[in-house]
Amino acid sequence: MAERSFKAEVEHLRKGDGDVFTGEGILAITKALLENGVGYVGGYQGAPISHLMDVLADAQELMGELGVRFEANASEAAAAAMLAASVHYPIRGAVTFKGPVGVNVASDALANLSSSGVTGGALVIVGEDYGEGSSIMQERSHGFAMKSQFWMLDPRPNLPSITKAVKDGFELSEASNTPVMLMVRIRSCHVTGSFETRDNVAPPLTVKEAVENPRSDFARVVLPPMSYLHEQDKINNRWPAAEKFIVENKLNEMFGPSKASLGIIVQGGMYNGLIRALQRLGLADVFGKSDIPIYVLNVTYPIVRDEFDGFCEGKDHVMIVEEGQPDHIEQQLGSYLFKSGRQLKLYGKDVLPMAGEYTGQVMLDGVTWFLRAAAPDMLPGAVRAPNAPQPEIPDLSKTVPIRPPGFCTGCPERPIFAALKLTEQELGKHQITGDIGCHLFASLPPFEIGGSTMGYGLGPASNAAFDGGGERRAISILGDGGFWHNGLSSSIGNMVFNKSDSVAVIVDNYYSAATGGQDVLSSRAPNATKATNNPISAALKGVGVEWIRQIDHTYDVGKVREVLHEALTTDFKGPKVIVASSECMLNKQRREKPLRNKAIKEGRRVDIPRFGIDADVCTGDHACIRLSGCPSLSLKRLNDPLRDDPVAHIDQTCVGCGNCGEVADAAVLCPSFYRADVVHNPSGFERWVADKRSQVIDWLQTKRDAKRLRLEDVA
Repeated sequence: MAERSFKAEVEHLRKGDGDVFTGEGILAITKALLENGVGYVGGYQGAPISHLMDVLADAQELMGELGVRFEANASEAAAAAMLAASVHYPIRGAVTFKGPVGVNVASDALANLSSSGVTGGALVIVGEDYGEGSSIMQERSHGFAMKSQFWMLDPRPNLPSITKAVKDGFELSEASNTPVMLMVRIRSCHVTGSFETRDNVAPPLTVKEAVENPRSDFARVVLPPMSYLHEQDKINNRWPAAEKFIVENKLNEMFGPSKASLGIIVQGGMYNGLIRALQRLGLADVFGKSDIPIYVLNVTYPIVRDEFDGFCEGKDHVMIVEEGQPDHIEQQLGSYLFKSGRQLKLYGKDVLPMAGEYTGQVMLDGVTWFLRAAAPDMLPGAVRAPNAPQPEIPDLSKTVPIRPPGFCTGCPERPIFAALKLTEQELGKHQITGDIGCHLFASLPPFEIGGSTMGYGLGPASNAAFDGGGERRAISILGDGGFWHNGLSSSIGNMVFNKSDSVAVIVDNYYSAATGGQDVLSSRAPNATKATNNPISAALKGVGVEWIRQIDHTYDVGKVREVLHEALTTDFKGPKVIVASSECMLNKQRREKPLRNKAIKEGRRVDIPRFGIDADVCTGDHACIRLSGCPSLSLKRLNDPLRDDPVAHIDQTCVGCGNCGEVADAAVLCPSFYRADVVHNPSGFERWVADKRSQVIDWLQTKRDAKRLRLEDVA
């Protein structure tokens, strides 16, 4: 059950020649793939590209009509390997995944693909989320493109440019027999706009037709001596063919006056930020007309030297806007300038930050500093002088606390770490590693469990060095998405093969939850196009794990603690794996809320559990919060002069999971938690009982109030 359904929007993918498509960049890319005769599509979900996989999954009926094969791959490596279909056959193929971690996972297949070269157009759509919107280490895919000779497109972030880049990418790949990376930044993925559509085109050769007429060519197998010839082919044939195509088809763009003493070179994906900075300085209008020449690199690799030299002709100051580090493009351009002996000042990372996202303010500051050196007369008077007073911007980091990501309200992973924290209180602190996924939030307060992550599915493998014996067993955490992605072979298989004595906890929330709730092999819900309901425990047995414990209700904190204690103290020697299963609360709410609301609207009886805290019983020590951290569990001050400390309080966002009460019970805390079932459309008998209860309560309250008044009169 993906985070978002695109079934309604998918109908817009059927638009034909001359129609206008309006929507998100993700949908526009899908439409462009269909317009350009793609034969097969695959990939692996991951922000900011997850929705592209969701769109493709929802569009399978349409793709089936066109003869397009779609596969939700097991990993990025599997997706990249799928592009092998374009090596021998003139079939256009596209795969997508998050970059650069997806590129790292897929690196083996991508390197081999680039070495052999392709016959059909091969497009790798990389969702680059560098900067503040990122959920990963800060790296760029550009270095891999250079290392393996992938051409890299980085189109301007608007729908016409993005869809044109899909077409250009396929054609560039075919013209140079080289796979192409299409980088779509986080803003490109979710930018909205419109473009004029063309008819969808069925692939001239489908994968079904190709498999009926197999082809092979030893010259494309990556083995010596052919691999040495591949290297020469890259330099002598593929590279010149790519440059020729880029120049003849004007993939890069020039804006502004044709002659000037200065100019700016910018990655296509950074164009909007640059033009906005120039607008704020009064040097460009709202339509993008610039007073300064701009060379837009919609192709950031390879850099066409002749085109660059032509842009620099007659200029003495040029600025390069290149987000991220290393500064690959700036170094390349500097090398060209040095070798040509050109007397030109190149600006870049000296006026812009070496690392970090180029936000609007960062871009404005960098362009301003460049213009102060290159053409101060072009700046408004207020910003012309370097020492001109600037409005003071307060440093909010001193007053506003950081807001790191955390578990959702009702998350079934929260009680697992509450139980682990209770276990550590008894047995002592353990060496714990995490993995990619929601469970990594446990490294933050209030749990502070685990302190490292080495890659998707590598949680147990990253603890291997600590499996050499010791007073306490090492513990590793692994999600179900990571388990099926890479964990089964690289982590669990590694534990079995090396007779590990450590403990692995597999958090099974039924989905690849952190990437948007996509189904995985062990998902419980039926899927019309995928094979689900494959138990993780069965896979564990299949690779030789003997000690397995299955927990089917993680909210039972006492049970989870009991199993953890057993795993850490048993005399059994060998891998010990706990599969802790409960459905992701976000997906559960997405599924159940519409059904519940429909039932209420139709007048059917529905009861919804809610939890609360009796303020008169709560002691105010807040131990429950320190062992839970649920966003709905907060504090409330009482209007009582004898009680200064705030008491625990459950707000209206509670989803009724019961974790707070379970934690309080397992930790033997105060009995202040209570459960109340809110009944919608109650029966007549329930109404009668509720009325009688209300009467009794009113009578007791009236009696108590009367007694209080008598005591006050006596006083």
